[in-house]
Amino acid sequence: MRALLVHLFTATGAVFAMLAMLAAIDREWELMFLWLVVAFAVDGIDGPLARKFDVKTHAPEFDGVLLDLIIDYLTYVFIPAFALFKSDLLPGWTGWVAIIVITFASAMYFADTRMKTKDNSFSGFPGCWNMLVLVMFAIEPNFWIILTLVAILSVAMFLPLKFIHPVRTKRWRWISLPMALAWTFFAGWAAWVHFDPQSWAHWGLVITSIYLIFVGIVQQIFTQRGEL
Repeated sequence: MRALLVHLFTATGAVFAMLAMLAAIDREWELMFLWLVVAFAVDGIDGPLARKFDVKTHAPEFDGVLLDLIIDYLTYVFIPAFALFKSDLLPGWTGWVAIIVITFASAMYFADTRMKTKDNSFSGFPGCWNMLVLVMFAIEPNFWIILTLVAILSVAMFLPLKFIHPVRTKRWRWISLPMALAWTFFAGWAAWVHFDPQSWAHWGLVITSIYLIFVGIVQQIFTQRGEL
């Protein structure tokens, strides 16, 4: 029963995805991101619960990995790409380029059987567009910066670069997990104050995002050098 409840808990992410999509259709971006942050929190909790209660053994009728991937594509890729397209951040043709590249590249990445490394990190950028788009909404950079980031990260999905999983990557988890929790807090804070440019949440988002994006690559460099 506990294993089945974990699957049901994971499935709530689909409900939060729908609520986020409805908010996005109405261009209520702050509400959309709040629902995506809730879905992000569920995604961070359900994995440890699934391993604790051994869902593969005690509730094998449901494929937790497949369920997780379906919801992740909605909350990490599809809805954030839609929001980026419908916002005023990418004018004209740039919005079309971004939405096509993000959804197409991410679909291929999510189906790639080589996405996980031996230490439970990700090989290539793991399609966390929800994080990128939220930060873009917060700091509102020039559209060329956004388009460049989309292009770089889309290519990085298929490069042998390491990106950590804050919960499952054991190396430096003592700081990576608090950083992920801090990002979740700052993301909710930024959305709650309607992305007020004076809010300290923006600096928190930028700092934690930079750490989460580059820490895996730093680990990879140190490993190759035989250090740390």
